[in-house]
Amino acid sequence: MEELFSKVLQVSLRCRDCEDRKANIRVTIELQLTTSPVHKRDLLVRLTDDTDPYFLFNLSISEEDFQSLKIQQGLLIDFASFPQKFIDLLNLCYSEQESDNPRFVLHLLCQSPAFEGPANFSIVETNAFKHLNHLSLRLAQGSDKHVRDYLAACLSSLKAEKQALETQLKKTEDDLSRQLNYAQQTLSEKTKELDKLRSEWTSQSSSLSSRHSQELQSEREKAVELQSRLQQQTEQLRQELESSHKRSSQQLQSRLTELEASCRELTERKYKNESTIRDLKIKLVGAEEECQRSKQQVLSLRRENSTLDTEVHEKERLVSQLQMRVAVLEQEIKDKDQLMCRTKEVLEATQQQKANGIIKKLQGEVRGLVGKIKVKNTVTVSQEKVLQETSEKLENVEKDHQRAQQQLITKDEQVSKLKEQLETTVQKLNESREVLKTNENVINWLNKQLNEKQLSRKPQSPECSENPSVLSTTTGLRAQFYAQMGKPAVSPVAAADQQAVQPASRQIGDSAVLDSKYFERRDDSIPIYGLSSHLLHRESSQRTKPSAYFSA
Repeated sequence: MEELFSKVLQVSLRCRDCEDRKANIRVTIELQLTTSPVHKRDLLVRLTDDTDPYFLFNLSISEEDFQSLKIQQGLLIDFASFPQKFIDLLNLCYSEQESDNPRFVLHLLCQSPAFEGPANFSIVETNAFKHLNHLSLRLAQGSDKHVRDYLAACLSSLKAEKQALETQLKKTEDDLSRQLNYAQQTLSEKTKELDKLRSEWTSQSSSLSSRHSQELQSEREKAVELQSRLQQQTEQLRQELESSHKRSSQQLQSRLTELEASCRELTERKYKNESTIRDLKIKLVGAEEECQRSKQQVLSLRRENSTLDTEVHEKERLVSQLQMRVAVLEQEIKDKDQLMCRTKEVLEATQQQKANGIIKKLQGEVRGLVGKIKVKNTVTVSQEKVLQETSEKLENVEKDHQRAQQQLITKDEQVSKLKEQLETTVQKLNESREVLKTNENVINWLNKQLNEKQLSRKPQSPECSENPSVLSTTTGLRAQFYAQMGKPAVSPVAAADQQAVQPASRQIGDSAVLDSKYFERRDDSIPIYGLSSHLLHRESSQRTKPSAYFSA
């Protein structure tokens, strides 16, 4: 016999003349195989109550019984898969029995009072529409024999379980006693080792404490000696730093004096360059005005030249017309001469009187034509003279135009040279301003370092408080450095000042060391000494950094 399922499930119990109640019923499913005389399989379903030994309902389902059950309840499975499906439904009921609204529930309905007689065991699914009955089995109440057999089986299983528990308990007691003996033996050994270690630890701690006290005393003596030596070294270093600071302060003061003189020189050169720039600007304005006048004159000459060209073309056209007219008149005169010759011949053949009249008339006409020709020749000669004069004037105008163009080219060259000179001067002025700004920052930095050094050494060094002239002289100075544009040429004074400033910079601490380019002299810099008050006021309002001129 093979047990397939055995769990305690919550079942809703209903019987006649009793109220519905829920009880925990153990559902057991077993598969019984019989080989003789016929091979068959039976499914046994048993309902029992662990709290009530007399509660027993049994059902044996053979393959023939399952076929009738399948037809009655419309099952779609065969007998081989029926046990597993039945167990799956019971597991669904088991998983949802703790919820408030279980979806799958078990019902046990008995028509007789106090569950005496057969009962229907049903698996019902509850949904919103209806209670769907998946399976309903009719179980028979166990008889006295079945109850005795069930109780005997329970008793035998309990006895077997009791025997197994007793055997396991005895085995556990033996193991625990053996472990206890081993633990007690180990405890005694460890106690002995602990006592031994305590004695060794006591002796070692006493020896170590004495040795450590001796070492501590020696270290204290060494620390006192080292402290005194460090104090002496610190005092000596402080004195050396004070002396070096005093020397560096004197060197910086002398350097500031030289830089003030250099600043004045640069300022004078700046003013000279500014005056030169103003002169050049005035010359440039004059040259531009003259260039403008020349351009206007050239334009007027060009307009006059175009007018004269038009007049010359008109005169040439008129001369050509007059020449053609003269040629026509000469041809007419020749024709008239021929006509006169023929007329003379005719007149010789005709009457003398008529011939004379006609001749006179013809001669009068000839004289009139000759007079007209003379007038036309006079007009032609006068027009030729006018044309010659006009050609001469045109040549003179062209020569004047060429001279004006040459002068304009010369003026343009002069203007370009003046512009280049002006750009060079402005560039030098901007470079000088940048150098001045850089030098102002350096002076500010030197003044700040001197002030900080004076303030830091004031409480410790009485010599610094006795010599306030260094600070007052430093703050009243105005300085400017040189920076050469091309190849640097360091003066001996600048080199000496660099050697004097470098140790002072190293003694200040974390402050940045000045670059050597700030101590180089440039010969092409522009002096800026003597700036006007309004220009200084405007530059100081535009800059956020302090000026190089310190308040005295």
